[in-house]
Amino acid sequence: MTARPISETVASLMPRARAELAELVAFQSVADPAVFPKSECEAAANWVADALRAEDFTDIALLDTPDGTQSVYGYLPGPEGAPTVLLYAHYDVQPPLDESAWLSPPFELTERDGRWYGRGAADCKGGFIMHLLALRALKANGGVPVSVKVIAEGSEEQGTGGLERYAEAHPELLAADTIVIGDTGNFRVGLPTVTATLRGMTMLRVRLDTLEGNLHSGQFGGAAPDALAAMIQLLASLRDENGTTTVDGLTDDADWDGLQYPEAEFRQDAKVLDGVELIGTGTVADRIWARPAVTVIGIDCPPVVGATPSVQASARAQISLRVPPGHDAAEATKLLTAHLESRAPWGARVAVEQVGQGQPFRADMSSPAYTAMAAAMRDAYPGQEMQSSGMGGSIPLCNTLASLYPQAEILLIGLSEPEAQIHAVNESVSPEELERMSVTEALFLRNYAESKKV
Repeated sequence: MTARPISETVASLMPRARAELAELVAFQSVADPAVFPKSECEAAANWVADALRAEDFTDIALLDTPDGTQSVYGYLPGPEGAPTVLLYAHYDVQPPLDESAWLSPPFELTERDGRWYGRGAADCKGGFIMHLLALRALKANGGVPVSVKVIAEGSEEQGTGGLERYAEAHPELLAADTIVIGDTGNFRVGLPTVTATLRGMTMLRVRLDTLEGNLHSGQFGGAAPDALAAMIQLLASLRDENGTTTVDGLTDDADWDGLQYPEAEFRQDAKVLDGVELIGTGTVADRIWARPAVTVIGIDCPPVVGATPSVQASARAQISLRVPPGHDAAEATKLLTAHLESRAPWGARVAVEQVGQGQPFRADMSSPAYTAMAAAMRDAYPGQEMQSSGMGGSIPLCNTLASLYPQAEILLIGLSEPEAQIHAVNESVSPEELERMSVTEALFLRNYAESKKV
């Protein structure tokens, strides 16, 4: 089976895809009302629902999930007896961080140096557009050969579990023979890759209190316990001198035996400054795919501008712990909490709050759907064979789906290759990758339908 008709159709649809992605990126759909108005997420959800409606989806619904956000569902019936495939993406995005560091406005899709820049362009509004392109290409070339369910999550980046809890309460809704998670990406541009593992995560906020109120550092400094200094010491206990994560009771010795990540390539992808060392031990793949990793993602403390000479009475930090396959995220949460509570210096009062959690995931690559995906990638990327890699990020929904539908085959693909710089400033997507991965998904759906006829 040749990829030419599908590839030509997808190529002809790319101008429309760019215009639609620009519309979707324009929504400031950060699922945190403290950052952007909730109305931005609601508008994005309605846009997604309208897009599905235009493609003849039925049973379209805006699902009010327990975390206060909306996920968008739609169903496209296929031929009688055809298998059902669930296509997943999320329309919520990470905050833009320092908008002054963006070379173009974060919520305005901008073409530069052959890439399209904007928050969510790759993660994961582009993933939703990928699904649309694949379905449109199939409709133009004989029809969609499977029944399709689409679910677009509204709070994936927050890790608050709204869609997970909704799916658990309505297990029939997302039932499918195969699930395609469109939220990962190729190991690098032009190298077709499925993601074999995902690290899970836990997110905690820790607060230290040492005084009833701030004090003059000249009058009391040197004896009064400084909450900010205590926080610095506590956070430093989460890593050793090599930068390896050191949460009490959490093992850190697993090895990755798949596709390796050369250190020189990682340094370039991560834009590590000359002379600065990488942290941790083992191979790069060990460190980012097989082992736990703690990151301090925020600290509440006085900014430099306007700072006063004071001993701080309180300090707060938010901590992310990535949890690899082989570990239980709930147990990791307990260990991290116990570490924080026991390691605070000077008897500082400690309060720990959990704000997010998701389990790690390992795909079964021996399933027949992977044979169909390998053939699709071979056709969409001539001369290349499908590769498998890990992903250090988390998609908490994966384990929920695996638990609810143990017979379903789960594949992870997408647009978030290293140059995309997801979660960072100047996030972008390669339009060539969007085009080729859309071809890949269309061919996969066709291949998968054919395999079920045998």
